[in-house]
Amino acid sequence: MESFKVCQQIGPDGILHLDIPIGIRDLEVEVMVIYQPVSSLPAPAMSLADLYDICADDLISLNKNSFVDVLSPQPD
Repeated sequence: MESFKVCQQIGPDGILHLDIPIGIRDLEVEVMVIYQPVSSLPAPAMSLADLYDICADDLISLNKNSFVDVLSPQPD
């Protein structure tokens, strides 16, 4: 199974035309088409200022071992 991702313009007739050279001849294949409209507006980029204080209300508790000790246990 092969997959391709293409970006095509739908014509004024409302029909999507796909011309994809496959390289196979005289063989029946099953084709699945999934379409999704492309947003014409770019997604706004987030800055570090947008993320500042995002976890301010989250409770963070540590036990007697530090976080680093938990990830890298010392030999006994």
